[in-house]
Amino acid sequence: MTSIETTTNQLPTNSLYEQDFNIWIETTIKILRDRQFNQLDIDNLIEEIATMGRSEKRELINRLRVLIEHLLKLIYWEQVRAENQRGWLDTIVEQRRQIQELLKDSPSLKPLLSEIFTECYTNARKDVLIKTNFPSNKIPTDLSFTLEQTLDINYLP
Repeated sequence: MTSIETTTNQLPTNSLYEQDFNIWIETTIKILRDRQFNQLDIDNLIEEIATMGRSEKRELINRLRVLIEHLLKLIYWEQVRAENQRGWLDTIVEQRRQIQELLKDSPSLKPLLSEIFTECYTNARKDVLIKTNFPSNKIPTDLSFTLEQTLDINYLP
């Protein structure tokens, strides 16, 4: 008998969820593979699936915000551009690649980009203003570039 089977026999899956998440996952996978659906911890399974979707959306939002932040630094932070440009460019390339990978894995997230772009720009702008100590009028509140430019691997401001 494996440790999963032993643990499963000792605890209901909802208790297992509270005590050892990893074993709960392994047990849930085994239950699904064995098609023993009546043994599933449905409430926690639903919550975990919903959380996965929220997690991907949060990742997209965070990556887009970081990408925009570095594009803004490249445009407006002239005083330290020479010594920081390489790192900013590395971050821009990496964030674009990660966003493309995320959209490849979950194409249904693509329409979300246009919904979140303005808010991500606003938050990235605020972050840059705080990090640089720039006056608020240094970076325009109107978008400095489009969503298409932001995601375009060949675009650099």
